[in-house]
Amino acid sequence: MQLSEKHLRLTQSLSGLGSVLVAYSGGTDSAFLAYQAHRVLGDAMLAIIADSPSLARTQLADALAFTSEHGIPVRIIHTDELDNPEYARNDASRCFHCKDELFAEMEKQRLRLGFKHLAYGMNLDDRGDFRPGQKAALLYGAAAPLAEAELTKEEIRALAREAGLRIWDKPASACLSSRVEYGMPVTRGVLHRIEEGEEILRRMGYRQFRVRSHGELARIEIAVDELPRALSMQSLQTIAEMFKAIGFKYVALDCEGYRSGSMNALLPIEAISRAATIGDLRERRS
Repeated sequence: MQLSEKHLRLTQSLSGLGSVLVAYSGGTDSAFLAYQAHRVLGDAMLAIIADSPSLARTQLADALAFTSEHGIPVRIIHTDELDNPEYARNDASRCFHCKDELFAEMEKQRLRLGFKHLAYGMNLDDRGDFRPGQKAALLYGAAAPLAEAELTKEEIRALAREAGLRIWDKPASACLSSRVEYGMPVTRGVLHRIEEGEEILRRMGYRQFRVRSHGELARIEIAVDELPRALSMQSLQTIAEMFKAIGFKYVALDCEGYRSGSMNALLPIEAISRAATIGDLRERRS
């Protein structure tokens, strides 16, 4: 299918929803979905962004700036996933519990405001990833217009670039909790330290990176094309000193560079299998 056909299919899918609340994080996928939904539906759409300690302040500010630039209606809701012990213990189902709370709050907003549907930014590539949050979306009947139009991540970026959207090449940015090693509790302190570490790298001029927290150890992933600059003794010393100043005892630069979802590689297959069924358990419980 040609990209123009997929774009038309997306437009038709959004039009068919009538009115929709869009789960919005400010990343390329959700931003393009919110932009396109607003173009198609106007004020019959509303972007919903969930503010919590797992959302970096720079990401929140940039997400709100994008909606302002394009006149997209947006509402901030506050979620308390860290107060949920099942989320805070940080096993393979953490993402499910986060999205379960998000969509539960969005459903309340939908009913109160009179919107017909919920939608989120899953793309075609996401269907092959380990993403427990998709289970929560299914439980609340959230539509996935990008995936339904068979749009891949790269195709979404291409359409966003064609539309002149600055977020077309925005680096991927999952929530801060995704940086915490599975099995280690997610706390406000841990998330704040990760956020501080990533702000250090941002100020140093790096563009694509992750600070992975392994207790007292910070494992830093930097995009392969940016690694040579990080590997100078001066840069390494600066990074080590600044990361120790914010509370890490040990600082390591990952030789493989940045890659999305690297924490998932540490999960045993049985943990993934349990997470895959958690949504079914939640559904039966309700």
